[in-house]
Amino acid sequence: MNATPAGAEQEERAELDELRRLLPAGPVERQVLSPGRRSHHKDVLMQLIDRDHERNHADSPVRPRPRLPRPALVAGSVALAVAVALAAGLTVGIGAGRGDGGTAARPGASSTAGAGGGSRGAVVTLDRIAAVALRTDVEPVGDGQFVYVRSRGAGNEGVFDGPVVLGKMHERQVWFSQRQGPVTDVGLIREYGQDWPIEVGVPDGTDPKDAAVPAGFDRPTYAWLAALPTDPDALLKLLYADTRVEEGEDEDQEVFGRIGDLIGEQIMPSATAAAFYKATARIPGVTEVADAVDAVGRHGIAIAREDTRHGTRTEWIFDPGTLDYLGVRTVFSRDTERAEAGTVYDTSAVLERSVVDKSGQEPGERRRAGRG
Repeated sequence: MNATPAGAEQEERAELDELRRLLPAGPVERQVLSPGRRSHHKDVLMQLIDRDHERNHADSPVRPRPRLPRPALVAGSVALAVAVALAAGLTVGIGAGRGDGGTAARPGASSTAGAGGGSRGAVVTLDRIAAVALRTDVEPVGDGQFVYVRSRGAGNEGVFDGPVVLGKMHERQVWFSQRQGPVTDVGLIREYGQDWPIEVGVPDGTDPKDAAVPAGFDRPTYAWLAALPTDPDALLKLLYADTRVEEGEDEDQEVFGRIGDLIGEQIMPSATAAAFYKATARIPGVTEVADAVDAVGRHGIAIAREDTRHGTRTEWIFDPGTLDYLGVRTVFSRDTERAEAGTVYDTSAVLERSVVDKSGQEPGERRRAGRG
């Protein structure tokens, strides 16, 4: 006998509850902004601001929209993300691996995760990358320390839904707090000659205690990542259960991008890294690109996924010999009104990744102090 709608809903709720029990201890808040850069959501965010401005100020002179120095990130409520991005100046990441959006939404986590999987070439390469990750010795990161990432890259600075204009290549440094939280001070970005605090909060007088968020998928720490399941299927189910997409977006692409954020800008135990790579091999539509170039001109093999709706392809680039992670870029996979095929939408190359003891401290300073 087929389950009733109410029964099916109860079964789905029970499955999600079981997945949540696999997560490390502590609530996962969806209002925190992700530590990766998401160009698509910047476009959506800016469009919503414009629409809201037009609706509330139809009879007023049009004032220029405040321009963020780089794409802002959105996770959870778009309205909250707008408030945080504009109030706190939160501008994180150049190469998130999320591309420009998605295709039609998939039917749900239980029917998506593990259905189909990547191409044969991608699966083989991801298995090799996972094996390298598993053999890599990783020193644990302490609760009071910071993950430091120095990168070089550029992103689209064109207007929403207009021609793509790649910005000037520049260097970026970021410090991610490793405190389990809940915290409001997530870290620091040094870019364009300025320091930008990564803070969580809203500009309406909300008590900081209420705005603080714990470690989770959208604010990962080494300790939190170390507590995740290392079984690829269980890990992938957690990701799909934690991922929310708007109508018309591609859930598989969003999950691919979230993994890209983690492997691109975090330090995690070797077994966890290997599990993320193996989980990626199970995402439908993942392919291999024989030759891709990062932001500093290094050639490598890429693990990629195409956003067919917007005609873009996001590529995680790895050294062809060592299989070390080099960077990420998004390129147009076909001619569109915004750009010709092959046009770079955003690109980033990781130049250094380390652990430091203080926000704003560079690895060289730590070594001079006798701490590394």
